[in-house]
Order: sequence, then C-alpha cells, then structure tokens
Amino acid sequence: MSAHTLQLDDALQQYLAEHALREPADCRRLRERTARLEKGGQISSPEQIQLLALIARLYGARQVLEVGTFTGYMPLWLAPLLPAARFVCVDRDRHATAIAREAWQAAGLHDRIDLRIAEAGPALERLVDGVAAIFDLIYLDADKEGQIEYYESCMHLVRPGGLIAVDNVLWKGRVADPAYDDATTRAVRAFNDHIHGDDRVDVSLIPIGDGLSLIRRRT
Repeated sequence: MSAHTLQLDDALQQYLAEHALREPADCRRLRERTARLEKGGQISSPEQIQLLALIARLYGARQVLEVGTFTGYMPLWLAPLLPAARFVCVDRDRHATAIAREAWQAAGLHDRIDLRIAEAGPALERLVDGVAAIFDLIYLDADKEGQIEYYESCMHLVRPGGLIAVDNVLWKGRVADPAYDDATTRAVRAFNDHIHGDDRVDVSLIPIGDGLSLIRRRT
C-alpha cells in the first residue's frame, strides 16, 4: 500500500480556502446564487475550477469546450483569464443556463461563449461531424451514465496534446464502497476503468472536490 493522501478535516479545508483559493468576486456571487437552487450542489468546486484555470493558462488555451455547463461557473472564471479564447458550452437545462447567460452578460463575456441548449450526446455528435480536433481543453461534467460515450466523442474533438478534465470521478466516495450499486455509481466505476485502460492518453486522478481526472491525449 502506498502512502495515503492527506485527509482534509474542516480546519485544514478552511486553511486551504484562506491560503490558496482566489475565487473572483463575480464567481463567488454566482456560486452562492447557484447554491440556492434545488440542484445547486451540481456546481463544480472552486478548487477544481481554479486548478483548471491554472492549467488553461499554462496551455495558452484558445478553444475550450464544456459539456455540462449548468449556471456557467467555469466559463465565468476562465474567460477573463484567456482573452483570446472561445468557448463552446453544452447543457440541456434552460433554467440553469439562463442564469449562466445573465452572469456572462454582466461580465461582458457573452460574445465569446457559444451556448448550445441540447442533450450532451447529440450535441457532441454534431460537433464531431462539424469540426476537427481543435479544442485545447474540454471539461466534461454531464450525466454519468453517458460518460464513456461522451468521452469517446471528446477524443475526436480534443487536439493531440490537449486535455480532457472530467468531474465527479470519485462520486462522493461511493466508487470505492461496495455498499453502493446504483446505476450512476456503476457508471462512474466503469468510466474510471475505461480511462485507466486507455493507452491513447496520459491520466491523473486528483482527489480534489468530488474527484477530477486530468486526461491528456497523447500525440
């Protein structure tokens, strides 16, 4: 057994928030507004998005795709840091994406974000048919049962050397708990097995937020 990853109690989590997190004010307001929604817990953690922002800047990302946009938290954070980047965002929830549009409009970002209201699978199929492997960064945060299908489409869309980041890969810790055998937990386990065995990519599963897999398409 290798050395364990440090466990975060409330005090250490608070320390990290105070000493490492630099959440922009408009993103914090959007996160707090989202938390009041019935499904507000679906929003990505600020720690995850701050990490993606750092990676995107290191990449010099110019083409970004998000599958599962919800209230638009990720583009609101990343777009101001990537002034040359264009974003394509996909989500089926008209109510949540109306909140996203409002936040992007207020931040002056709406003309750089192509929002597509659609189911993830068909939307990705249309993108595969219409564009080459152009995306530097893809953030996949859609329904888990379709995740392998969506990932395979993303492999056609991400450029060689580009990054696919996938949220919720630890699924509240349930992936390692045999007491959970529901369809969603099984789907997340199957996805993690699929990625672990995929020799087309380099991968690192990071225990941040609800688990984040960083998947680089090999050149």
